[in-house]
Amino acid sequence: MKHRLAVIASFGILTISARAQGQVKQVAKSVLISAPVPQNTFALAMTAAHPPQTQSDAPTDTTSTIQLTLKQAEALAIKQNPQISVGRLSALAARQVTREARSALWPTSSVDLTAVDARDNSRITAGGLNNPIIYDRAAAGANVSQLITDFGHTSNLVSSASYAAKAENQNAMATQQQILLAVDQAFYGALQAQALLTVAQQTVSARQTVTDQVQALFDNKLKSQLDLSFANVNLAQAKLLLLDGENNQKSALATLSSILGYDNLQNFALVEDGETAVAPPASINDLIAQALNLRPEIRALDFQFKAAEKFHNAERDQLLPSIRALGAIGDTPVRDPVLSNWYATAGVNMDIPVFNGFLYPAQSREAKLREQAAQERLRDLRNRISRDVRSSWLNANTAYQRLSVTQQLLDQANLALSLAETRYKLGLSSIVELSQAQLQQTQAQISGAQAGYDYRLALAVLRYQTTGI
Repeated sequence: MKHRLAVIASFGILTISARAQGQVKQVAKSVLISAPVPQNTFALAMTAAHPPQTQSDAPTDTTSTIQLTLKQAEALAIKQNPQISVGRLSALAARQVTREARSALWPTSSVDLTAVDARDNSRITAGGLNNPIIYDRAAAGANVSQLITDFGHTSNLVSSASYAAKAENQNAMATQQQILLAVDQAFYGALQAQALLTVAQQTVSARQTVTDQVQALFDNKLKSQLDLSFANVNLAQAKLLLLDGENNQKSALATLSSILGYDNLQNFALVEDGETAVAPPASINDLIAQALNLRPEIRALDFQFKAAEKFHNAERDQLLPSIRALGAIGDTPVRDPVLSNWYATAGVNMDIPVFNGFLYPAQSREAKLREQAAQERLRDLRNRISRDVRSSWLNANTAYQRLSVTQQLLDQANLALSLAETRYKLGLSSIVELSQAQLQQTQAQISGAQAGYDYRLALAVLRYQTTGI
């Protein structure tokens, strides 16, 4: 209650003192120097995005500054980011699976060396069906087996593995594009954080000037304690904004360093491309058509569906016979006298599956269901990509429109601050009006600094959603 009465009394004193300020206008003009209006338009924030760093905000992990453009950042990410390496290695491994499946179409051969010492007149009489006679012998020979046909089973397995390898290639490409989008987001995020830090630094400088002026007026009994308190509050708020800006700038650089494959914070000096903002494409239908034709995620799922289709055919073909050509040749230098010193044989074997507990029909049905699931995933992905392209296009258009609106907001905020300073200087308004004008200008500067980078990022997302980065 005492605090509220003190505030009311202070405002009453301010009202009474305003009448007397007409007598001291000339003195006030000689003391109060108009606070400089910081030129914090978006263009200035972009060109002044890299002021000299103080000891408090300089990264401590590195000692040298690295000049970095967006294209250089993307090239570094492709070279150093481990996720891109994982995708590339997975694609290479998938190619070997295709070779593994194709190996069944090639002949197989083996060399055997055999030596047997048998008991005289002994026979193998247990353990299943076998040749019961054992001879003392030492022999060497080779066996060859060649698949003649299994009526499509192996060829379908090869095709399935080939489509799976192509899907992995597309997945690797999708991973690379996702990382490049993350690089763009981190790069523009770091530029935005630096621009906001510049706004915070200029805001602290401007409010420090106002505080010093009000302090001088207060010392000369020309302003009240309330004016000085408001000025100090505004200065403290600006310093808090500066602390947040310094922290966000370091955090953005840490994020960018991590995406580029560094394990510690790099002291990057980001260089902008300087391109003029252009409006997004007008036709959304053309963008959706491009996305459905070019997105690697769709191609990957399409290849996975084809792989599942071929695998289903291979599982179904297990019910069919398989025919193999067999051959063996060898020499038996140590043998029973009744045996020939060498042997050679050739033949054809047909393996006809009869019954195995319904294993093959169950495997075929499982493969068919997985094929249908892959087809539904592909359809769902096409719907989601169509939605994402439309959403990113709308976001890009909104961000483009915000560029002009935020510039108008900043112009009006600068004008309002200039008028508020003049009115306060002439004793026609209170410190509350001046503080409100300062706050509105700071908010307009922040919105202006954010709008430009938000639009660039929206364009990057739109490009990723349609044709890839």
